[in-house]
Amino acid sequence: MSDDRPILITGAAGALGQVLTQGLTERGYKVRASDKLPYKGELPKGVSFDLLDVADFEKVKTLSKGVKAIVHFGAIPTEQGFDDIAHANLRGTNHIFEAAKAEGARVVVASSNHTVGFTERTKRIDEDAPHRPDGYYGVSKCYGEMLGRMMFDKHGVESAHLRIGSCLPKPINKRNLPLWLSYPDLMRLTVACLETNNLGFRAVWGISANTQAWWKSKHWEAIGYKPQDNSEIYAKDVDMADTGPVAERFQGGTFCSEGYTRKTPGPAALP
Repeated sequence: MSDDRPILITGAAGALGQVLTQGLTERGYKVRASDKLPYKGELPKGVSFDLLDVADFEKVKTLSKGVKAIVHFGAIPTEQGFDDIAHANLRGTNHIFEAAKAEGARVVVASSNHTVGFTERTKRIDEDAPHRPDGYYGVSKCYGEMLGRMMFDKHGVESAHLRIGSCLPKPINKRNLPLWLSYPDLMRLTVACLETNNLGFRAVWGISANTQAWWKSKHWEAIGYKPQDNSEIYAKDVDMADTGPVAERFQGGTFCSEGYTRKTPGPAALP
């Protein structure tokens, strides 16, 4: 993607949005930043910023005019009630894809490990593993992936859905170790998705090269993503683990145990 059209970033005021806004600007991209909340701190030189609720389709269309890609991180990132999730993560994501279709733009979406949260931790899976969402948030990210699949098959809109694990400066608990995505690797993954010639539709694991990883990607090599960090250097510094048999059994951790009402365990016996 060598043309000089701008990239629209949604969710630019969040922690990861700021990393992307700064990092893409430093790499020479023209960036339009947007978020429902004001940007914290000083914007990188040359970056414009607009307040944007992605559920406002007219504003989404206006800010998407002339872009070559939309990096969509503007969504509720935690488990919430259905109405709140539907407003931002369902309706908002649909608006992003409709705008991308109109502009002939590529989309890079923050998806989530919670699309497969009810996968047991003993399993090592690739991106073809079935969806096992662990809440309305996870369901919304499954919806985003299925929307991207349809938009590519029916309209040719290319998209990458980054199934982000735990994107933090460093892991803070044991569950983060297999799921960690460093900030530099987040940038490498995003740039790879923006620059690869034939993106098509892909759901891609968003983690670093972690020794303890639960996931093996089928797509990293194809898009040119080469993670360089490894959570193992922090393994001796973390000791906090999820508590309770449900959280400890499944990859989604406390997202699985929150509001859990089954009277008996799932298909396999709990430890």
